[in-house]
Amino acid sequence: MPTLFRFLFFCAVVAGMIYGAMVALVAFVEPRERDVTIRIPSERVNPQP
Repeated sequence: MPTLFRFLFFCAVVAGMIYGAMVALVAFVEPRERDVTIRIPSERVNPQP
């Protein structure tokens, strides 16, 4: 039984570290806004019959 508790404790610690990393990314990383331009060829917009 002690190995089961040790395994569950290890899984909980790893999950806590992942959760903490996600919280840190949300708190400290700000996305940059920028304009996006996508060129679409006229052949795709107005196909020839």
